[in-house]
Amino acid sequence: MTNLDFTNRNVVVTGGTGALGTALVRVLLDGGATCHLPAIEHAMPHHFPAELASNERVRVTCGIELTDEAAVTGFYAKLPALWASVHVAGGFDMAPVAEMKLEQWRHMIDMNATTCFLCCREAVRKIRATKDGAGGRIVNVAAKPALIPTGGMIAYSASKAAVANLTVSLSEELANERIWVNAVVPSIMDTFANRKSMPSAEFDKWPKVDEVAATIAFLASPQNAVTRGGLVPVYGRS
Repeated sequence: MTNLDFTNRNVVVTGGTGALGTALVRVLLDGGATCHLPAIEHAMPHHFPAELASNERVRVTCGIELTDEAAVTGFYAKLPALWASVHVAGGFDMAPVAEMKLEQWRHMIDMNATTCFLCCREAVRKIRATKDGAGGRIVNVAAKPALIPTGGMIAYSASKAAVANLTVSLSEELANERIWVNAVVPSIMDTFANRKSMPSAEFDKWPKVDEVAATIAFLASPQNAVTRGGLVPVYGRS
Protein backbone atom coordinates (compact mmCIF):
# COMPACT_ATOMS: atom_id res chain seq x y z
CA MET A 1 0.00 0.00 0.00
CA THR A 2 1.14 3.54 -0.72
CA ASN A 3 2.47 5.28 2.38
CA LEU A 4 -0.31 7.42 3.78
CA ASP A 5 0.50 11.06 4.41
CA PHE A 6 -1.72 12.94 6.84
CA THR A 7 0.91 15.55 7.69
CA ASN A 8 -0.69 18.76 9.00
CA ARG A 9 -4.19 17.27 8.59
CA ASN A 10 -6.85 17.10 11.28
CA VAL A 11 -8.96 13.97 11.51
CA VAL A 12 -11.95 13.28 13.76
CA VAL A 13 -12.36 9.72 15.02
CA THR A 14 -15.60 9.03 16.87
CA GLY A 15 -15.38 5.94 19.02
CA GLY A 16 -11.66 6.64 19.03
CA THR A 17 -11.05 5.19 22.49
CA GLY A 18 -12.54 1.79 21.62
CA ALA A 19 -10.75 -1.20 20.12
CA LEU A 20 -11.09 -0.28 16.44
CA GLY A 21 -10.82 3.44 17.12
CA THR A 22 -7.57 3.03 19.05
CA ALA A 23 -6.07 0.95 16.25
CA LEU A 24 -7.08 3.61 13.74
CA VAL A 25 -5.62 6.45 15.81
CA ARG A 26 -2.27 4.65 15.81
CA VAL A 27 -2.30 4.35 12.00
CA LEU A 28 -3.28 8.00 11.58
CA LEU A 29 -0.58 9.19 13.96
CA ASP A 30 2.00 7.17 12.04
CA GLY A 31 0.89 9.10 8.95
CA GLY A 32 1.32 12.46 10.66
CA ALA A 33 -2.31 13.29 11.49
CA THR A 34 -3.64 15.18 14.46
CA CYS A 35 -6.57 13.17 15.82
CA HIS A 36 -9.61 14.68 17.51
CA LEU A 37 -11.63 12.24 19.61
CA PRO A 38 -15.03 13.05 21.12
CA ALA A 39 -15.61 10.81 24.14
CA ILE A 40 -18.85 10.28 26.03
CA GLU A 41 -16.98 9.78 29.30
CA HIS A 42 -16.52 12.83 31.50
CA ALA A 43 -12.89 11.93 32.16
CA MET A 44 -10.20 10.23 30.10
CA PRO A 45 -11.28 6.58 29.73
CA HIS A 46 -9.02 4.36 31.84
CA HIS A 47 -8.69 1.79 29.04
CA PHE A 48 -7.28 4.32 26.56
CA PRO A 49 -3.53 3.70 26.18
CA ALA A 50 -1.46 6.19 28.17
CA GLU A 51 0.99 6.78 25.31
CA LEU A 52 -1.89 7.90 23.11
CA ALA A 53 -3.56 10.00 25.80
CA SER A 54 -0.31 11.88 26.35
CA ASN A 55 0.49 12.36 22.66
CA GLU A 56 0.29 16.02 21.68
CA ARG A 57 -1.41 15.10 18.39
CA VAL A 58 -4.25 13.27 20.16
CA ARG A 59 -6.95 15.66 21.36
CA VAL A 60 -9.67 13.98 23.44
CA THR A 61 -12.78 16.03 24.25
CA CYS A 62 -14.74 14.40 27.06
CA GLY A 63 -18.46 14.64 27.77
CA ILE A 64 -19.63 14.56 24.13
CA GLU A 65 -22.87 12.62 23.61
CA LEU A 66 -23.05 11.95 19.87
CA THR A 67 -26.84 11.69 19.83
CA ASP A 68 -27.05 15.25 21.21
CA GLU A 69 -27.27 17.65 18.28
CA ALA A 70 -25.97 20.65 20.20
CA ALA A 71 -23.02 18.69 21.59
CA VAL A 72 -21.99 17.41 18.16
CA THR A 73 -22.40 20.82 16.54
CA GLY A 74 -20.35 22.44 19.28
CA PHE A 75 -17.58 19.87 19.07
CA TYR A 76 -17.07 20.27 15.32
CA ALA A 77 -17.41 24.06 15.46
CA LYS A 78 -14.39 24.30 17.77
CA LEU A 79 -12.12 22.20 15.56
CA PRO A 80 -9.39 23.62 13.35
CA ALA A 81 -9.60 23.14 9.57
CA LEU A 82 -10.76 19.57 9.02
CA TRP A 83 -9.57 17.06 6.44
CA ALA A 84 -11.43 13.89 7.44
CA SER A 85 -14.03 12.53 9.82
CA VAL A 86 -14.28 8.82 10.62
CA HIS A 87 -17.35 7.54 12.43
CA VAL A 88 -16.55 4.40 14.39
CA ALA A 89 -18.88 5.04 17.34
CA GLY A 90 -21.94 2.82 17.54
CA GLY A 91 -23.49 -0.06 19.41
CA PHE A 92 -24.94 -3.53 19.15
CA ASP A 93 -28.09 -5.22 20.40
CA MET A 94 -30.04 -8.24 19.26
CA ALA A 95 -33.35 -9.96 19.98
CA PRO A 96 -36.01 -11.88 18.03
CA VAL A 97 -38.58 -9.47 16.62
CA ALA A 98 -41.38 -10.70 18.89
CA GLU A 99 -39.25 -9.98 21.93
CA MET A 100 -37.79 -6.66 20.84
CA LYS A 101 -38.96 -3.57 22.65
CA LEU A 102 -39.45 -0.24 20.92
CA GLU A 103 -36.86 1.17 23.30
CA GLN A 104 -34.26 -1.25 21.90
CA TRP A 105 -35.15 -0.32 18.32
CA ARG A 106 -34.83 3.40 19.01
CA HIS A 107 -31.58 2.87 20.88
CA MET A 108 -29.98 1.13 17.89
CA ILE A 109 -31.23 3.77 15.45
CA ASP A 110 -29.85 6.52 17.68
CA MET A 111 -26.49 4.88 18.45
CA ASN A 112 -25.72 3.92 14.87
CA ALA A 113 -27.74 5.96 12.36
CA THR A 114 -28.37 9.22 14.23
CA THR A 115 -24.79 9.60 15.42
CA CYS A 116 -23.56 8.95 11.89
CA PHE A 117 -25.94 11.52 10.41
CA LEU A 118 -25.05 14.25 12.89
CA CYS A 119 -21.31 13.69 12.53
CA CYS A 120 -21.50 13.56 8.74
CA ARG A 121 -23.48 16.78 8.63
CA GLU A 122 -21.11 18.66 10.89
CA ALA A 123 -18.06 17.23 9.13
CA VAL A 124 -19.38 18.49 5.79
CA ARG A 125 -19.93 21.95 7.24
CA LYS A 126 -16.42 22.03 8.71
CA ILE A 127 -14.68 20.66 5.62
CA ARG A 128 -16.51 23.20 3.45
CA ALA A 129 -15.22 25.98 5.70
CA THR A 130 -11.62 25.07 4.84
CA LYS A 131 -10.43 27.87 2.57
CA ASP A 132 -8.18 25.86 0.26
CA GLY A 133 -11.10 23.96 -1.23
CA ALA A 134 -9.10 20.73 -1.31
CA GLY A 135 -12.09 18.63 -0.36
CA GLY A 136 -11.91 15.99 2.32
CA ARG A 137 -12.87 12.51 3.38
CA ILE A 138 -15.65 10.91 5.41
CA VAL A 139 -15.59 7.24 6.39
CA ASN A 140 -18.48 5.51 8.12
CA VAL A 141 -18.71 2.05 9.66
CA ALA A 142 -21.63 -0.11 8.55
CA ALA A 143 -21.84 -3.86 9.27
CA LYS A 144 -22.16 -7.14 7.39
CA PRO A 145 -25.78 -7.76 8.59
CA ALA A 146 -26.77 -4.53 6.83
CA LEU A 147 -25.93 -6.18 3.49
CA ILE A 148 -26.45 -9.88 4.17
CA PRO A 149 -29.71 -10.90 5.89
CA THR A 150 -29.10 -12.08 9.44
CA GLY A 151 -31.89 -13.21 11.73
CA GLY A 152 -32.35 -12.00 15.28
CA MET A 153 -30.87 -8.54 14.92
CA ILE A 154 -33.33 -6.47 12.93
CA ALA A 155 -32.76 -3.22 14.82
CA TYR A 156 -28.99 -3.43 14.48
CA SER A 157 -29.22 -4.47 10.83
CA ALA A 158 -31.67 -1.69 10.00
CA SER A 159 -29.59 0.96 11.75
CA LYS A 160 -26.43 -0.11 9.94
CA ALA A 161 -28.34 -0.30 6.64
CA ALA A 162 -29.22 3.34 7.23
CA VAL A 163 -25.51 4.08 7.63
CA ALA A 164 -24.79 2.29 4.35
CA ASN A 165 -27.49 4.17 2.46
CA LEU A 166 -26.47 7.49 4.00
CA THR A 167 -22.93 6.79 2.79
CA VAL A 168 -23.75 6.15 -0.86
CA SER A 169 -26.32 8.95 -1.02
CA LEU A 170 -23.99 11.48 0.56
CA SER A 171 -21.20 10.41 -1.76
CA GLU A 172 -23.26 11.51 -4.75
CA GLU A 173 -24.28 14.76 -3.09
CA LEU A 174 -20.69 15.77 -2.34
CA ALA A 175 -18.81 14.39 -5.34
CA ASN A 176 -18.33 17.75 -7.06
CA GLU A 177 -16.80 19.15 -3.89
CA ARG A 178 -14.16 16.40 -3.81
CA ILE A 179 -15.42 15.19 -0.45
CA TRP A 180 -15.22 11.42 -0.84
CA VAL A 181 -17.60 9.43 1.37
CA ASN A 182 -17.13 5.70 1.91
CA ALA A 183 -17.91 3.06 4.50
CA VAL A 184 -16.22 -0.10 5.66
CA VAL A 185 -18.49 -3.06 6.31
CA PRO A 186 -16.99 -5.32 9.00
CA SER A 187 -18.09 -8.76 10.02
CA ILE A 188 -17.42 -9.74 13.64
CA MET A 189 -14.03 -8.25 14.50
CA ASP A 190 -11.42 -9.87 16.67
CA THR A 191 -11.70 -7.92 19.92
CA PHE A 192 -11.46 -8.91 23.57
CA ALA A 193 -15.17 -8.22 24.07
CA ASN A 194 -16.19 -10.38 21.11
CA ARG A 195 -13.96 -13.24 22.20
CA LYS A 196 -15.45 -13.05 25.68
CA SER A 197 -19.03 -13.12 24.38
CA MET A 198 -18.35 -15.93 21.86
CA PRO A 199 -15.66 -18.10 23.49
CA SER A 200 -16.20 -21.08 21.18
CA ALA A 201 -15.92 -19.10 17.91
CA GLU A 202 -13.09 -19.52 15.41
CA PHE A 203 -11.22 -16.33 16.24
CA ASP A 204 -8.66 -16.77 13.46
CA LYS A 205 -11.40 -16.21 10.88
CA TRP A 206 -12.30 -12.79 12.23
CA PRO A 207 -10.71 -9.66 10.75
CA LYS A 208 -8.26 -7.99 13.12
CA VAL A 209 -8.88 -4.41 14.18
CA ASP A 210 -5.47 -3.39 12.82
CA GLU A 211 -6.45 -4.73 9.41
CA VAL A 212 -9.80 -2.92 9.40
CA ALA A 213 -8.09 0.25 10.62
CA ALA A 214 -5.65 0.09 7.69
CA THR A 215 -8.55 0.00 5.23
CA ILE A 216 -10.27 2.92 6.92
CA ALA A 217 -7.06 4.94 6.96
CA PHE A 218 -6.58 4.52 3.22
CA LEU A 219 -10.15 5.60 2.47
CA ALA A 220 -9.64 8.67 4.69
CA SER A 221 -6.29 9.58 3.18
CA PRO A 222 -5.26 12.03 0.45
CA GLN A 223 -3.81 8.99 -1.32
CA ASN A 224 -7.38 7.81 -1.93
CA ALA A 225 -7.73 9.81 -5.13
CA VAL A 226 -10.83 8.25 -6.68
CA THR A 227 -12.71 5.87 -4.37
CA ARG A 228 -16.08 7.18 -3.23
CA GLY A 229 -19.49 5.69 -2.55
CA GLY A 230 -17.89 2.41 -1.57
CA LEU A 231 -19.28 -0.10 0.90
CA VAL A 232 -16.03 -1.96 1.43
CA PRO A 233 -16.33 -5.44 2.94
CA VAL A 234 -13.75 -6.22 5.63
CA TYR A 235 -14.87 -9.73 6.46
CA GLY A 236 -11.66 -11.70 6.65
CA ARG A 237 -12.76 -15.33 6.46
CA SER A 238 -15.88 -14.81 8.56
